[in-house]
Amino acid sequence: MIIGGGIDMPYVGFEIPLILLTFPLAIAFALWFGWRNVRKVDRSKVVESLDFSALNQYGAWRLFSPLILIFVLMILDKTAPRVFGLGMPLIFLLGTALTWVTGKRFEILKSAKKAIEDVLPVLGILVGVGMFIQIMTATGVRGFIVVNALSVPPALLYVMIAVSIPLFGAISAFGSSSVLGVPFMLALLGKDQIIAAASLSLIAALGDFMPPTALAAIFAAKVVGLEKYGGVLKKLVVPGLIIAVYGILFILFSKQIRALY
Repeated sequence: MIIGGGIDMPYVGFEIPLILLTFPLAIAFALWFGWRNVRKVDRSKVVESLDFSALNQYGAWRLFSPLILIFVLMILDKTAPRVFGLGMPLIFLLGTALTWVTGKRFEILKSAKKAIEDVLPVLGILVGVGMFIQIMTATGVRGFIVVNALSVPPALLYVMIAVSIPLFGAISAFGSSSVLGVPFMLALLGKDQIIAAASLSLIAALGDFMPPTALAAIFAAKVVGLEKYGGVLKKLVVPGLIIAVYGILFILFSKQIRALY
């Protein structure tokens, strides 16, 4: 959306390109990292370790009704926007409100406070990144980057895309999309615009694993219980290279891919 907004391109028709870009990689990497470990797991022991008390008490339909509501409203928001054009914030707000009556009661204010405490470090990083990008704009550095990106020789254009966008993502993947994604998109006007923009967004996503911010790596480390995210980054070197190459190939053959659907 950031790249599209930068070149006045409507955010329409991205469903299939994004599916083609993300689903195959997600399935392949999930099998790559998890299959060898899953094969050794005793399924019965995993089931025994799960807590089904809430599920047995309230039932599946009642517990999952907030997610079902969100899913249905998201579909209606796209298929009938004039009638159900609620917008994502309101849809998630309605789903969250429904959780208060479909499962275990919880203290809303306490839960909200805990949520703010969890996201505050990330919000601080994003605020700092936003200030940095504005300083770049005010001092002319952003314009300098844009001009040089557009003047890159065609032979080096794709190398620059694969290298510079993720590296700049160390500051912010969103900032990378804004500062570098837009000029590179202008340099790719000869390609299919939708597929090229979707591919650039895929490559820009690698910036969330670039230190020092490395937001995605930090979250992943917390999920698996690691104090430092260095171990996560080591596992992602090869997948990151594959993602970059995959995105570049989609840009190179964007018109041929478009002809397939």
